[in-house]
Amino acid sequence: MTAAAQKLPSNTNQERETVQATEVGGVSGAKLKNFIERIERLTEEKAGIANDIKEVFDEAKGFGFDVKIMRAIIKIRKQDTDARREQEELLELYKAALGMAD
Repeated sequence: MTAAAQKLPSNTNQERETVQATEVGGVSGAKLKNFIERIERLTEEKAGIANDIKEVFDEAKGFGFDVKIMRAIIKIRKQDTDARREQEELLELYKAALGMAD
């Protein structure tokens, strides 16, 4: 029995069962439900945003832009400048080692 359930008067069995049902092993059912519902709402929003992004890529493709290259540019723009330079240098080094240098 939880500490919260033990504090209830003995004549409130229904209340005790409710507390036990919402707090098991030190886990608050109400708090857990709140987190789950927030995550579900955010997941729905994320799906909506992903669809919006897809529509923008489709629009750009309609104007003749290469979506694969656009995604690569977005990935590069997220990187730290020094990390990006290091990666580009390694890419050039590897290409040269394979005889693919420009």
